Amino acid sequence: MRRHAAWRANCATEFRLSETIFDLAGRRAEIEKLEQKAADPNLWQDPETGQATLQRLSQARESLAPILSLQQRAADLADLAEMAAEEGEAGETLEAELAAEARQLEEALARLELETLLSGEYDSRSAIVEINAGAGGTESCDWVQMLLRMYLRWAQERGYATEIIDETPGEVAGFKSVTFVIHGLNAYGYMRSERGVHRLVRISPFDANKRRHTSFASVDVLPEVEEEDAIDIKPDEIRVDTYRASGAGGQHVNKTDSAVRITHLPTGIVVTCQNERSQHKNRAMALKVLQARLMERQRSEAEARMADLRGEVQSIEWGNQIRSYVFQPYTLIKDHRTGYETGDVIRVMDGAIDPFMQAYLQWQGRKSQEN
Repeated sequence: MRRHAAWRANCATEFRLSETIFDLAGRRAEIEKLEQKAADPNLWQDPETGQATLQRLSQARESLAPILSLQQRAADLADLAEMAAEEGEAGETLEAELAAEARQLEEALARLELETLLSGEYDSRSAIVEINAGAGGTESCDWVQMLLRMYLRWAQERGYATEIIDETPGEVAGFKSVTFVIHGLNAYGYMRSERGVHRLVRISPFDANKRRHTSFASVDVLPEVEEEDAIDIKPDEIRVDTYRASGAGGQHVNKTDSAVRITHLPTGIVVTCQNERSQHKNRAMALKVLQARLMERQRSEAEARMADLRGEVQSIEWGNQIRSYVFQPYTLIKDHRTGYETGDVIRVMDGAIDPFMQAYLQWQGRKSQEN
């Protein structure tokens, strides 16, 4: 009986929490306002304004739907808990069902809350991710492969499609560098929390003396460029080289000059792509990544100018260690920006990184309010 009362209290708390976090009253008011505007017969005198209004109304309704669904689930769970309480001992058979649904509800609420924090200009876009090995030779190359697996597992769990576009294998194991794309809504918004240096401490599987090693890898994340914000790149500003692919991909890629390397002469930025069978497709993807890098460069330069005006000290990115992964002599993964940590190393390396992402977005939100 006490446990069922606790379920009812928990469900009521979740119900009120969803009202507070997601501002249902404000969302409903916005929809009502847009519906009134859409019903105005004079709206379509300007077709562009009419189309934009309908699009905003559709987006507002779509954003409200999962919140209402979550709220209904919380109400249903509360009713189920109350029913179990009224049935006395017979209601104990519902215990497992209540526990499972409550866990699912908590996870859904956390995921939906996380999405409300994605308010950046490019957060809704797909993400281009590049992982590079740091000092440490084979150890760091293996660490790159471990991080790649972690991100691919995370993307798979979320239903995102992934595409590896370039890879440079390590001499013994892993990768010296790997570039891949995560296709899907909000992929960049989530993955930007991973930008920075990741540090691994473990007993090396490559060391016969079983000594503890420290490895580093840097993760860079870019939003996929869309047509409206593409940067004009003149043909005389780039040099295009072709060569035979060095990574896995079948006999064809290793027998033809399908891989493409593009150098942007004014900035010195170099982009490679080799995982497509067609040189044309590799060139198109390389240009897409170059566009993203140039856009990120412009954004970084603008932020640096603003920081200079405010008198802020900018840390060097490679030295900006964002997270440590300790496998021995104890297990701990800690984010040095947010302070969030967990000892469940296996789950994190299997892609369970949502708590780190949520902590980062909340931390960034607090920083924005302070500024």
